[in-house]
Amino acid sequence: MAAPDDATDPPAPPPGAASADQPAVTRTYRQVRFEHPPGSCELVLVRHGESAAAHPDRPFLLVEGRGDPPLSKEGEAQAERLAERLSGTSFDACYVTPLQRTHQTAAPLARRLGLEPVVEPRLIEVHMGDWEGGRYRERIAAGDPLAARVFLEERWDVVPGAESNDDLFARTGAAVSDLAERHRGGRVLVVAHAVSIAAVLAQATRSSPLAFVGADNASISVLVAVAGRNLLRRFNDTAHLEGLDRTDR
Repeated sequence: MAAPDDATDPPAPPPGAASADQPAVTRTYRQVRFEHPPGSCELVLVRHGESAAAHPDRPFLLVEGRGDPPLSKEGEAQAERLAERLSGTSFDACYVTPLQRTHQTAAPLARRLGLEPVVEPRLIEVHMGDWEGGRYRERIAAGDPLAARVFLEERWDVVPGAESNDDLFARTGAAVSDLAERHRGGRVLVVAHAVSIAAVLAQATRSSPLAFVGADNASISVLVAVAGRNLLRRFNDTAHLEGLDRTDR
């Protein structure tokens, strides 16, 4: 029988729709991997290697008011392991502080990569006032009640003459902002100190002032900075130090 005159063909199915002999395809959504925001700077923050032991009768020489011990033998070995770990990573620049232990930690990697370390004084270690020159270590080991107050109150200026959190945060925060702006779209190596790195990370994460003071010697932390916003990507990575023995002296 012929079709009626007003009959029409059925409309074409929309793209992706199932046909009579083909099932519909369901779209899936994978988790998105992190990508560096455009114009961001990756700061690879390294705490210096272990420094020489403090002796009560031989206080450390001071540089800019801070104790300036060299690396110990263990610290030198840690610096070599760090160089092996990061030798395949490209950096636009390398920054250290005025204290020699950061220069010595950066040196093996800087030689491999052909980098000339630049001093960034604002990332120097916290000033410990009357407890400089190695006395802080002595007081911690002796269980000094004032040392306990530092951690209980989360401020360094519990110690007479020591630097305040406000001053510490202001200088370290300004240094990170300037480095991120100077190296937009790049990556920089920063070899600094336990407390200065902790201050940077506490500001980035809006956490308590001493939340990140536990970084180990020669550990790696990574911060991605862009447009005044800092993203913590890694903290206290020490995989490159596995198997190294520590000699207590």
